[in-house]
Amino acid sequence: MFNSIPPITRNLIIINVVVYIISNFIFKDLYSLLSGYFPLSPYFKSFQIITHMFMHAELGNGIGIAHILFNMFTLYSFGPILEHSLGEKKFLILYFVCGLGAYTLFNLWNYFEYQQLYTLFENLGLDVVQYMRNSDQYIISPNKITTQEMADNVGKLFVLKAGTMVGASGAIFGVIAAFATLYPESKIGIMFIPVPVKVKILLPIIIVGSIYLGITGSGGNVAHLAHVGGAIVGFILAMIWRKHLYRFN
Repeated sequence: MFNSIPPITRNLIIINVVVYIISNFIFKDLYSLLSGYFPLSPYFKSFQIITHMFMHAELGNGIGIAHILFNMFTLYSFGPILEHSLGEKKFLILYFVCGLGAYTLFNLWNYFEYQQLYTLFENLGLDVVQYMRNSDQYIISPNKITTQEMADNVGKLFVLKAGTMVGASGAIFGVIAAFATLYPESKIGIMFIPVPVKVKILLPIIIVGSIYLGITGSGGNVAHLAHVGGAIVGFILAMIWRKHLYRFN
């Protein structure tokens, strides 16, 4: 059955699973090397813009293995249809450009938060730039954190410095958005809803919810704005390509 999956979708699933096994059971240090950091972080490397797409939540940490299972099942569900419709080359472009769009929007929001924190700490006479450059430096000595608000802001800055973005979710949301754009009347079944729902109805609800959760920060450790970024790019590419869909192989 697995051999019946078209090659790009199949190989993407294989690579994601192999990287997950290697990073969890053989070379766990890959998480600190290949995950996506904020570009101003001292841990950022340019190749992470791509490699973070193949890293998923560590086994037994947070959502754990459910992260990669959900992403790969979704890719398995929607990928083959789009790969057949668009052709291998355009489907591969869709996947990676949506992943890049996810990383970009997520970090644009991070930069907006960074600017706010920069102004706040600068007014306190603290050097945020030096803190971000030095992996071992405190922005404020722990014994000088006197209020909960100050602790919260120090925590936010630390997350920008040391927090990571992992997963193919941005690329996957781009695939879903492209599918919804090309096949808006298609119906899919989802958990807790007893009847199939048209993707043109379901996707906007998911996007609005992701924007709310991403901006308010109430969505836990999930990079909701990355999902939005991937979906936006997927929608744009599908709108451009669907006019010439009959030309694709």
